[in-house]
Amino acid sequence: MKAVRFHEVGGPEVLRYEDVDQPTPGAGEVRLRVAASAFSAADAGMRGGFLPIPVVLPHVPGYDVSGTVDALGDGVDGGLQVGDAVIGFLPMERDGGAAEYVVAPAEALVPAPTTIPLADAAALPSVALTAWQALFDEGKLAAGQRVLVNGAGGVVGKYAVALAKRAGVHVVATASPRSNDAVRAAGADEVIDHTTTDVLAAVDGQVDVLVNLAPIDPDQFAALVAVVRDGGKVVSTTAFMATPGDEGRGVTAATVFVLPHRERLTELVSLVDSGELHVEVTRHIALTELPALHAEAAAGPIAGKVVVEPA
Repeated sequence: MKAVRFHEVGGPEVLRYEDVDQPTPGAGEVRLRVAASAFSAADAGMRGGFLPIPVVLPHVPGYDVSGTVDALGDGVDGGLQVGDAVIGFLPMERDGGAAEYVVAPAEALVPAPTTIPLADAAALPSVALTAWQALFDEGKLAAGQRVLVNGAGGVVGKYAVALAKRAGVHVVATASPRSNDAVRAAGADEVIDHTTTDVLAAVDGQVDVLVNLAPIDPDQFAALVAVVRDGGKVVSTTAFMATPGDEGRGVTAATVFVLPHRERLTELVSLVDSGELHVEVTRHIALTELPALHAEAAAGPIAGKVVVEPA
């Protein structure tokens, strides 16, 4: 089969499109015929050796995947059968879905949405789980509360806005003019243009939780904590920098690094099928183009979500 792998860490040039042996599922595993994987900045971080995830070389990236069950290993239960359309957030230390086939733990997979193309569904797992974890697992948001989502124009941000609004939370969001309409469409009650406005001054009243999803100057981040009420929470996905809190006011800080959760992913799929969540896909590329996409990402941020399809 064909796959993209890196045999050593380094720049995008270490990625190779090559022939590899088709994997065989072991106990508790299934093999998928891949419909698509989804590019993530974390894939580039692992390829470059910047993330402390113990991958075995050579490594296939692409931990978000969609596909069709092709073979079952011993002891697989949970209702999975050959031919089932599924999605999953794969263990990041194992080979991913940038290939024609991938082996995955059965517990990492859930039935795919039925209302969108199977390839597009690869764009859902890790980003939607990140939003959920930031809002509810770490932020403990509840109906009637207020949240400030800083960086709501990104993929995770729009999921965060939609999920918070669905939970009965008042959503204040920051976005650029380019993403203003999409953030409002996701459900934001207020949108602040961070390119022209002092966010700290623009927030009317305090919030229960500040969720940061974007690179931000550390001093600006620390200043934003003032918008959080006493006893509130600051949650951030920017793992490369410390998340500030305010011990004197009981404002706690947490940094999110996405974790797999089969039940929550199943619920997110149901929200897609009910029309309450929109799966954002900005581009489809062929597997052969993945090294070029990594090079593009090395030159600047990739907008939206790109899905990668085998030939």
